[in-house]
Order: sequence, then C-alpha cells, then structure tokens
Amino acid sequence: MDLKLPAFRKDIQTVITEAIKQNASHEQLILTLLTNELQQRMINREKARLRSANFPQLKYLQDLDRAELPEDGRARLPELETLEFIKEGRNIICGGSPGTGKTHMAIGLGIKACMQGYSVMFTQVSKLLTQIRECHSSRTLRILESRFEKYDLVICDELGYISFDKQGAEMLFNHLSLRSGIKSTIITSNQSFDKWQDIFGKDTVLTAALLDRLTHKAYLVNMNGKSYRMKETKKMIKPRNGEKLQHA
Repeated sequence: MDLKLPAFRKDIQTVITEAIKQNASHEQLILTLLTNELQQRMINREKARLRSANFPQLKYLQDLDRAELPEDGRARLPELETLEFIKEGRNIICGGSPGTGKTHMAIGLGIKACMQGYSVMFTQVSKLLTQIRECHSSRTLRILESRFEKYDLVICDELGYISFDKQGAEMLFNHLSLRSGIKSTIITSNQSFDKWQDIFGKDTVLTAALLDRLTHKAYLVNMNGKSYRMKETKKMIKPRNGEKLQHA
C-alpha cells in the first residue's frame, strides 16, 4: 500500500547518514522522519488554503505601513489580527475613502487566517453577484450556497463600486444572509452606510435589513483618510537631490 510519505522518502538517506554520525537510536531516526513528514504536510496544506482563497495578490499584514493607516484602522488592527472575530463569527465592515488600505488589511487578515488553518474565500462583490446569477440560471445555486456557508472567513471586496438592479440586490442579500450570525465576513466599501441604498437599487427596506444583519456585533472600521496609494505616488515623483521637475 502506498503510504504517500514524500518527505519521508526524500529525507530518509540524509536523516540516516546524520543519525549514524550522531549515534542516534532507531526511535530517534523514525521520529525525525515522521516529524519532517508532518511539517511538510502542514506547509502543503497552508499553500493549498492560500491557493483556494483566490487572493488577487499576497498582501501580508507585516507589509502594511500602519503609520499611514487612518486612525480607526490603526487602532482596531491589533485586536482584529488576533483572529478572535473568526472564532466568534463576527463580521468586519471596512468603509472609507479609496486607497486607504482597506483591501490590504482584509487580505492580510485572510492570509493570516489561512496560515492558522481557517478556510478563506476572497471575491469582489461584482464577481460574486455574477457567479450567483450564473448558478441561478444553471440551477446550481444551492451548491454555491453550500460552499459559501462553510468558509470560516469570506472577504467581499469593493462593495459600492457598482450598483445593482432589484433582482441583483435581492440575490446578494439572500447570499450574504446565509452567513449572518454564524460565520465571519469582511466587507470593504468606499460608501458610507447612508449611501448603501443607492447601491441596492434604492430599496430602503432591503438595505436596512442587510445592514442590520451585517453590522450586528460587527467591527465597524472607519477607513476615511488620505489615499495611501497617492502618498506613494507622490514619493515616487518627488524631485531628488534638489532637482526641479520639468514642466511641459
């Protein structure tokens, strides 16, 4: 029977040679080989979770310039990165100006969750709605819903960049409601709550119901501030060594 021990097979000659040098026992030899196998499997599972999450880029929390974050984001991040919100099934709503680090923070938390064994899904809201519509048309929506419910963490990025018609708004509402109060969802948006009804086809009743479900016991992170990307751009074009910029 194939035991599927690739690390065991790869390391066995090296480990045996080292064991002979150190006069190690057979028990120590086997323990070393099995420990290496376990560690490699954990690394492979972590890589598989990262691939499955479908992050557009690998943006780690340690790469986030915290000093440049809006004040509320900077204050909230130490608590959020403990990932206790996932254990508690609480949501995070990051709302604010474009370019202030919302997506980076969300992806960074998602990557850390993958590394700690949680299943994660990343999607842009527009792509999620397209997927819901396609599954609805092909009568496979329940399969999609079943998968969506099971993720430990779902990240829905860029809510507010496009608005929805009545059917789309209802579909998205029903889909997001599947996780309400059970599993954690992170939503990033460039729109304040009072503008959400514009996103959901001016349906004030549906918008109020969705807000009620998403924000219940949620972390609301105010990410209004100056664009981090714009700051980076200005640094890149800043004159060096007293040079003057050429004007056309």
